Amino acid sequence: MSKSLFIKTYGCQMNVYDSARMADVLAPLGYVASDTPLGADLVILNTCHIREKASEKVFSELGRLREIKEATPGMLIAVAGCTAQAEGAEIIRRMPFVDVVVGPQAYHRLPELIARASRAGGAALDTDFPVDSKFDHLPEMATPPGPMAFLTIQEGCDKFCTFCVVPYTRGAEFSRPVAEIEREARRLIAAGARELTLLGQNVNAFHGRDEQGHEIGLGTLIRRLARIDGLARIRYMTSHPRDVDDDLIAAHGAVPKLMPYLHLPIQSGADRILDAMNRGHTTAHFLATVERMRRARPDLALSSDFIVGFPGESEAEFEATLALVREIRFASAFSFKYSARPGTPAALMEGQIPESVKDERLQRLQTLLREQTDAFNHASLGRIVPVLFERPGRHPGQFIGRSPWLQAVHAHAPQASIGEIHDIRLTHMKPNSLMGELVDTAACAGAAA
Repeated sequence: MSKSLFIKTYGCQMNVYDSARMADVLAPLGYVASDTPLGADLVILNTCHIREKASEKVFSELGRLREIKEATPGMLIAVAGCTAQAEGAEIIRRMPFVDVVVGPQAYHRLPELIARASRAGGAALDTDFPVDSKFDHLPEMATPPGPMAFLTIQEGCDKFCTFCVVPYTRGAEFSRPVAEIEREARRLIAAGARELTLLGQNVNAFHGRDEQGHEIGLGTLIRRLARIDGLARIRYMTSHPRDVDDDLIAAHGAVPKLMPYLHLPIQSGADRILDAMNRGHTTAHFLATVERMRRARPDLALSSDFIVGFPGESEAEFEATLALVREIRFASAFSFKYSARPGTPAALMEGQIPESVKDERLQRLQTLLREQTDAFNHASLGRIVPVLFERPGRHPGQFIGRSPWLQAVHAHAPQASIGEIHDIRLTHMKPNSLMGELVDTAACAGAAA
């Protein structure tokens, strides 16, 4: 007899991957995905702990779920992910109706935890960092991935940026074996994926062992994956500037399947702030890395992360961030106000910036970044680009896909377009996407000539 499973995912792409794998773990127990928590047998909140608001959203959502649980006999509620890892005991104290709390390295134990909670009637807690990798215990994929799939190749972080909780919630850096990654990649492609995004907290710190026991880096892994038939596109995120090596840069110029889009967080444009953040690089190093990447792949588009209002950040240091943004020019970016996370060194630093100042700086930065994104998209108009269609649009015959530069593109195309790559002429802009029209192969060949 089937049971319904509702999973709500917060935060990063790795959590999206983890949520899919949790569904795979629970499928042999008869759990089938549901689009709503109403009437669900099991609800899982897969949580994020990067910013304060992310954690508070979880507690707010749990408050709403309590009412649903009271009206649904037998419902179980589980909290997974980074907030579970960091605040497991607090979750149980504040929300005693929660049945399972499991960290991101232990979700392969969900069947055991659910059984324990059902028998004992209290919360089952598992936030250990197991000696053996969870990947050794995960079943094969049960749910088709769609045309664009995530594949975790690396987890954890050894960088210990002073603002970040990831080393404490995800643990030390760990790279999966190459053969294991290749097997999962082939399964995803056989199930319909055309594009793989390789994931890791510091994905370019990947150093997995091959069949001979030799460590290889991300650039070599990308070359190996590119040889798989049926795989059309490769992406990776999130990178650290300290781990961009010569081989990875060369791969950007040598592997056509590696898309010309790079997410490379810098966080600040001021060297003193980067040092206080323990980033381990300077703005000069970041600029030199970008220059080398663009030489290898001239059509490369860049994305980044920025934190404004880090403790002690002066107006001049914030202006240095704006200056760096103007110099590099980003296709897109994510920007946030500094959020003090308990247990991190930055939370105890002097010079905490008032919220009003952070708000004003964030608005100025986001205005500049929005201008740059709009300029990048506007420069794409009139071009013919290959678009991988991912899902139907809102209108009959319309489909939504992604350009090589990760731009969302809407176009009318044949009914069999999902999972296919079509040449699309980009015609006009929307606030967060581009519109285009289908170009047949002959027309495209003529335009290229």
